[in-house]
Amino acid sequence: MARSYRDLVVWQKAKALAVRIYRETEPFPKSETYGLRSQMRRAAVSVASNIAEGQGRLTPGEFQQFLRHSRGSWLELSTQLAIACDSDTLTEKPIRHVESEAYQVLGLLNRLLDSLRTPGPLAIRTLKP
Repeated sequence: MARSYRDLVVWQKAKALAVRIYRETEPFPKSETYGLRSQMRRAAVSVASNIAEGQGRLTPGEFQQFLRHSRGSWLELSTQLAIACDSDTLTEKPIRHVESEAYQVLGLLNRLLDSLRTPGPLAIRTLKP
């Protein structure tokens, strides 16, 4: 298992996604400062933050729990992206790029969760103190 959450590709991609969300939401109208822009930014940050917090926990079960929280935050962000697109707050081109990055993160999260549920070399390593 990674010695630090920073070594996890899923965390690296989730952090990059959060940075992209910050950039893409910057031109949102002022009326969205405390609305959709804020919600999207918090959800994106939460994806990466939960991965980091979970990796720092003492048991694989706790790690899995935080990865599931991260996945939930990802689903929030996905919904918010759809709303931003439908309300024309974000245009189609940025949405396509953000969604592509977001689906990479989801795939990595799902594979990491699967690897922690399936007995094997990774699961055995995570159980050792």
